[in-house]
Amino acid sequence: MIYKMLVMNIDGTIEQDNGKIHKHTREAVDFALEKGIHITLATSRNFPAAKRVAKTLKLDSYLVTHQGAFIAKHLNKPIYVHRINEQITSELVTLLESFPCQIRLVHETFLLGNKVKIPNNMMAKVVFQSASRFIYQERYVDSLSERLLDAPVSPPKIEVIFFTETDMIDAKKTIGDMYEEVHCIESGGLKMEIVAAGASKLNGVKYVCDHFGIKQHEVVAVGAGYDDIPLVSWAGLGVAMGNGPALLQDAADWITRTNNENGLAYMVREHFRKQYRIEFLKKNNMLN
Repeated sequence: MIYKMLVMNIDGTIEQDNGKIHKHTREAVDFALEKGIHITLATSRNFPAAKRVAKTLKLDSYLVTHQGAFIAKHLNKPIYVHRINEQITSELVTLLESFPCQIRLVHETFLLGNKVKIPNNMMAKVVFQSASRFIYQERYVDSLSERLLDAPVSPPKIEVIFFTETDMIDAKKTIGDMYEEVHCIESGGLKMEIVAAGASKLNGVKYVCDHFGIKQHEVVAVGAGYDDIPLVSWAGLGVAMGNGPALLQDAADWITRTNNENGLAYMVREHFRKQYRIEFLKKNNMLN
């Protein structure tokens, strides 16, 4: 099988648990690039944060960000944007404010969230996520719903961190019953992400594949979270990280080592070392 595209998640896949990218991972990505493989990122992160990782890996490609709701190579030139409209955003915020949770409207150029007292047992996690993932303007206000009355926002994604699993389940069910315009994605722990209906990592990757004329069976997708399951299931070769949940591993064709054991680098070397460069295959009419 000849693969033309490699799609990678960031959290738990490219990055180790300490938030760093190991040199073996960078070398493996260079190895795949030299083979002529299209490489992209499919992530829940905002575009600026994903772009920072892409630069570290020397990737100059379209990035599938905000859970597939924002696809671009450059911030001011997206090729696909699917936003939650202003009215629905305002209604969702009002609904979510009835639950103890932190709400973040994740725009591609800024983040707007509510000020909330974080339980002590969650403080380290929330602070770490904020410090490591968001490299652009963040603003937190006392009442998010009131702020939206004065300045409406139409974000690609809403991120919610609940304090109890019961609240997350109740909120997800309520939103699902009331709004067909959006889709809720549980992304691990007590975190839920809301995107416009139709937006997903999978649909975003399909969009990029269509742009380059790449077929489903020519795609390798690597993930580590519940939100990666549809993409890993769809890809010609779906790879689950060893640190991924059991449901993801069950959906994958291949399970590699964990992110702390350089599982991505190991997978890339194993599956691309025998493949000729794409340019060589084209010149010798060895591609369909």
